[in-house]
Amino acid sequence: MQKVKIVIERHDDGYVGYPLGFTRGAIVGQGETYAEALKDTESAIQFFIQHYGKDAFLQHLEGGGQSLDAYIAETSIAV
Repeated sequence: MQKVKIVIERHDDGYVGYPLGFTRGAIVGQGETYAEALKDTESAIQFFIQHYGKDAFLQHLEGGGQSLDAYIAETSIAV
């Protein structure tokens, strides 16, 4: 079993989730709650694997490697 880190973002209109490090294409889930977005993202990953295969998923997931950690940083920029 492969562990996958999933990013869940909260927006004004709900939550959006996606696998961290997915480099080509897009796998996105959504929901009105954190739990719904997580479940929908897991479902989207399973859909991708069923249609394109586990090997294709792992190749698109950082070239088959695994993220050790993820960080969110905030900075200010002049615009």
